[in-house]
This record gives sequence, structure tokens and C-alpha cells, in this order.
Amino acid sequence: MTDTKRSFPWREFLKSLAVIGIPVAVQNLLTTTASMVDTMMVAPLGENSVGALGLCSQFSSLMFSCYWGFVGGGMLFFSQYWGSREDDGIDRSYGMTWVCMMAVSLIFCLLATLGPELVMGLYTDKTAIASIGVRYLKIVGFAYPLQVWSMAMSALLRATERVRIPMIASVASVGTNILLNWVFIYGKLGAPALGIRGAALATTLAAGVNVAAIYFMAHLKGYPYLFHPRAHFRWSRGHARNFFVKCFPIILNELFLGIGNMVINVTLGRQPEAVINGLAVFRTLEGLIIGFFAGFSSAASVLVGKCVGAGELDTAYERAKRLVYLCSGILFSVGLAVLALRGPILTAMGLSGASFEAGSRFLLIYVFAALIRMGNWIMNDTYRASGDAVTGTVLEIVTMYILVVPAVLLTGFVFHLPYWAIFLFCYCDEPIRYVLMQLHLYSGRWIRPVTTLGVAALPAFREKRGQRA
Repeated sequence: MTDTKRSFPWREFLKSLAVIGIPVAVQNLLTTTASMVDTMMVAPLGENSVGALGLCSQFSSLMFSCYWGFVGGGMLFFSQYWGSREDDGIDRSYGMTWVCMMAVSLIFCLLATLGPELVMGLYTDKTAIASIGVRYLKIVGFAYPLQVWSMAMSALLRATERVRIPMIASVASVGTNILLNWVFIYGKLGAPALGIRGAALATTLAAGVNVAAIYFMAHLKGYPYLFHPRAHFRWSRGHARNFFVKCFPIILNELFLGIGNMVINVTLGRQPEAVINGLAVFRTLEGLIIGFFAGFSSAASVLVGKCVGAGELDTAYERAKRLVYLCSGILFSVGLAVLALRGPILTAMGLSGASFEAGSRFLLIYVFAALIRMGNWIMNDTYRASGDAVTGTVLEIVTMYILVVPAVLLTGFVFHLPYWAIFLFCYCDEPIRYVLMQLHLYSGRWIRPVTTLGVAALPAFREKRGQRA
């Protein structure tokens, strides 16, 4: 084990991390930048429009939590099968992932377009903000299936190391969104001025551009896996069972995490309007930080999962340990940069006075809490890509529902503490979980291959660490 550490190929490792991580980070930053531009372009319509847009984003974040379990499970299979070059396994896994993700997106599409009053009533009791959100949801709901479709394709492309295609598609989508925002929000080029509904229409059309661009570029590059529809649905009972057994803990994790976050957002949604508006802008900036970080998290999943699938288990173990600290450091640096620039950023996004103060406090707490939180995230993603979908799930759900949810509800509805204190308790579980996740990381027990090569190499790996088979 010492020899492995001494001969660790740092140059090759950092190059591989950058080749995958930077394009994905850029793609995510482009998507988040579009959200920031949405907020800035909606800001002249008033702070309540900004707050409504933020609450609608929380609803789409709940959808994200509901389908992300299938993305995590799918990438587990994509990356490991890619490492062992099993094309049939990649095709089947993509088909199952796509079907499950699209089912989730259609449910949220129906909720947004047919029951927007119910959705907004859940997130806030402020009628002025809710009525604006209803107008937005009725249109943007049609974007959800398109957004999820592009996410499924992007996950497959990332796991098979074709990260430039989704990045370029995002450039086209974001450019379209910004242009159409200008046209439809303010009524340019002869179009009617639709206000908040114009922002929703622009988002929906841009989502369609993203899907079309990915397919077009994948066809030009001769990328095979998106164009095997028969193979996508050639499932056997054994394959389907293996897929859902691996995905189920991740799905459960993301679903309960989404519900827990919804409880937090509902609690904060009962705060004064200035706090709600500050929170809306903070969530957009949080997305900017997470989007950048998620690029390197995706790279970590691919770099470790690929090695596990290829049977290179010692390399996977050594890579994982370094990735946790490296990615956390990158995230913290980005967070500090956003914090330093918070003045002009918050002002540009339409905040002033009490709303500005609330946004600043949310950012200050988040940047330092996120250093630990993202360490937990990168470890969980690494475990999942390596076949262990249970450990991170159990720790995250248990600590959230034993510590975070009760603390937020008590501080918000019983003790009526200030909003920043409620927000601080949102992270009370992270240090405890970090210690437990670190212990699991160094044990190496998270390496659980699904490929033939990986399974064959597992006994020697465990014997080296004195573990029973």
C-alpha cells in the first residue's frame, strides 16, 4: 500500500480530472448562469417576481431529487461497463435510466401545468409571490421532460468520457435562453411583453434546443450509445433486478433528501418577504457553486468507477482518497470568490435593504458549511460509482431526519428564532456524517464491482486489507 502511494501518478491523475471535470463544470456553470440571468432580467419586474422565480426553482429542485437517484444509479453502471468495455451493458442501463427519469419528469410536468396553485401554496403563504409563481409554472412545466431528457443523455456522455458534447449543447441552450428572455419578457422584435411568463417560455424553448443539439452533435461524432433504441429496451429480469437493487438506495436517498429540503424551504418560505427574496437569490448562487463542484464530482465518479469496472481496485482506492480533499478545496475556493463578490452580484440580481442583508447572511453561512457538506457529497458519489449505494444513503437520511428536520421545524415554528439561525441548523448533521464517511472511505469496503473484471479482482484487494470476502 505504501508503494502505491509513493508511485501515485499525480500528473496523469490531475489531467484526467481536468479533462472530465472542467467541461462538466463549465456546462453546469452555463446552466446556472442562465438561472442568474433569468433572475437579473426578471428583477426589473419587482422583488416579488424574483422571490416567485426562486420558489419555482425549489419545486424543480424537488424534481431533481426525485430523478437524481436514477442518474446516480445509471452512472454506476455506465462508468463500470465503460471501464470493462461492455457495450450491451451500457445500452441496457441507459434504457432503464431514461424510462425511469422520464416518468418522474412527466409527473412534475402535470403538477406544474395542472396544479400550480397547489404547488405555490405549499412553498409560501405570501399571495403576491404565489400568484406570480403560478403564471410561471403553467408554462415552464412543459420544459421539465426536455430538461430531464438532456440530463439523461449528459449523464451517459459524461460516464463514457464524451464531456464536450453536453458542454457545447449547453452553450447553445443558454444563448437561446438569454436571447428569448430579452424577446419575451420585455416584448422585443415585435413579440408581446409577457413578463414572468416570457421567462418561462424562453426556458422551455431553450430546453428543446439542448436536446436537439446533443442528438445532432452525437450523430456527427459517431457516438453509438444514444442510437441503439432496440438495445435500450432489451431487458431481462436479471438485468432489471440488478439495476433496481443498485439504484433503490440512491433513489431512496434522493427522495428523502428532497422531502427534507422541501420541509426546510417550506419553513423558510414562512419568513418575511425580504427573507424569501434573499433566499431565492441565494439559491441561484448556491446552484452556481454546486454546479462548478458537480463537474469535479462527476469526474470523480467516472475516474473511480471506471477503475473499479476494469478491475484496477488499488488505483480506484488511491484515487478516491485524493479526490475528496482536492474537490473540497476547489469548491471552497469558488465559494470564497462568490462571497467576496457578493455585493455587486446581489445588487445586480435585484436585492437591496433587508433582502440584500438576508442574501449576504445566507451566503456567509453556506460557504463555510459547504466545505464539509461537499466532502460528504464527493465521498457519497464515489461510493455509488464503486457499487456501494447503501452507506452514504443510510447516513444521509438518518442524520437528516434525526437532526436537521426536527431542528429546523423547532427553531422555525416553535422557538421562532431568526431566519439565519434556522438556516444554520440546516447543516448541523454534516460534521458527524463527515467523520463516519471518512472511516468508511479508508476501510475500502465501498468497492463493490458489478463487472466480471472487477469481481475477479475483489478477493485480492480485500485480502491485502485483511478483510473477509
